[in-house]
Formats: sequence, structure tokens, C-alpha cells
Amino acid sequence: MLATLFLGDCREKLKHLESEIIDLIVTSPPYANQRASTYGGVKPEAYMEWFLPIADELQRVLNPSGTFILNIKECAVKGERHTYVLELIVEMRKRGWLWTEEFIWHKKNCYPGKWPNRFRDAWERMLQFNKQRKFKMNQEAVMVPIGNWYETRMHTLSETDRTRDESKVGSGFAKKIENWVGRDMVYPTNVLHRATECSNRNHSAAFPRWLPEWFIDLFTDPGDIVLDPFIGSGTTAFAALAKERNVIGIEMHEPYYEELKIKLEQFTPNLRLAI
Repeated sequence: MLATLFLGDCREKLKHLESEIIDLIVTSPPYANQRASTYGGVKPEAYMEWFLPIADELQRVLNPSGTFILNIKECAVKGERHTYVLELIVEMRKRGWLWTEEFIWHKKNCYPGKWPNRFRDAWERMLQFNKQRKFKMNQEAVMVPIGNWYETRMHTLSETDRTRDESKVGSGFAKKIENWVGRDMVYPTNVLHRATECSNRNHSAAFPRWLPEWFIDLFTDPGDIVLDPFIGSGTTAFAALAKERNVIGIEMHEPYYEELKIKLEQFTPNLRLAI
């Protein structure tokens, strides 16, 4: 598998990529008012102006059947949640993106804390965008054990409950509870109950390794190309290569880039440093 690494601002470096070559984009850009020492600390009121040109380039390079996963979180300003994430979703839809799903990452080991008017954050958004309604999705690749749910609950369900909620799309299989009795594996929910990582690998906000892996399994096949325009410590790169996908990463903070370059050189002989 080939890893391609760019040093520079993704607003410029994305222009070097051919159109419609990327199968999956999974990334976490700096949140508003954060990472000022490394990425400039974009203000929430200026976030759309900063990010929308990036989103336009991502739309250009994404394969029509590809998926864009955006990890992002609101911030609090003067005791109130800012709406920049919601505004960004609306503006991206106006520019042709389909907001097809929203996954919630429940961080099971979030740090404790106390604030005067709210509780600690224990979740983040994983927004899914697509260019068209039909896109590549390997649902069977992320199935989970059914557990003992049906053993502890099914015997209390009435016959009406067992057969309720026929599919509204004609499959007859979506919610009909009876269809899942006796199965070992089921499809997951859109809430991912996973922990963060204790070690941040010298990065101010590193992905846990499982996160890009889960979306890589779900939305790509071996040999596909994964892009992270804010590659940071390189978690997406190592996850993609381990899953036999090609990867393209862009990083503007030179210390992160240099450290990642060394690690990738040790991990794969197929590293290309792009201008």
C-alpha cells in the first residue's frame, strides 16, 4: 500500500489531487477556539469562512460513491453553546453535500470536571456526508454480537411488538423484531461507545486508533484510497495501511509532519513525500 504525505495547508495542498480519486475522507479539523499554538485557533464566527473552501475541495476529490466523515464538536461561548457546527452543516448542504448520517462517539473515559452551568462533555459528533444517495457501505464488516438482549426482553414482548415497524422502504426487514431472534450478529447503532486513548502520541488531539479503523471497514475495500487532510499524528494513516488501503495525509504543523514522516518510513517502504 502507498502512503502519500504532504507538508502544508490543506487549503492549498488539496488542489494537487486529481478529482474523484478518494474513496473515504475521515478527519478531525481543529475545533473552533482550539489548537491556537499549532493551527491558529479559528474563531467560531469565522469557522465557516475558513472551512467551506476546504469542504469544496474535499467534494471535488471524493469519489461519487465515497464518504466524508467529519469529527467536530461545538464550543461554549459566554456560557452558551455556539451554533457554528449546525451552521456548517446547513451551508455544506447548500453546496451540494448530502448529510446522510450522524454518528455519536460516546467517550466512556472522559475526564472528570465541574463547570458552573453544565456538565462534562462525554460525546463528539461524527458527521457523515456524501455526494449522492447511493454510496459504498459494507455494513456486514462492522456487525456486532447481539448479546443477551433477545433472551432478557423477547419473552416479554407481545405478538404485536414482535412484528411491529415494518420497513418503510419496502425491504420488510428493517425493524421487524422477529427477524432478529436467534441471530448471533446484528448491525450496530449510530452511537459508538468507545474510549479515548491515554497516550496522545505527542499530539494535542489524537484520534484513538479504533475510530478511523471502524469507518475504513464500513466505507472502503482493500486497495481504496483514504484521505485525512489534518493527518496530525498519523492515526488515520496507520489504520488505513494496516487495513490494506492507500492513504493520503496533509499536515501543516512541521513538527507533527517530521515525526510522522519518520514513523511512516519505519512502517512502510511505500512512502511518497509530495510537494
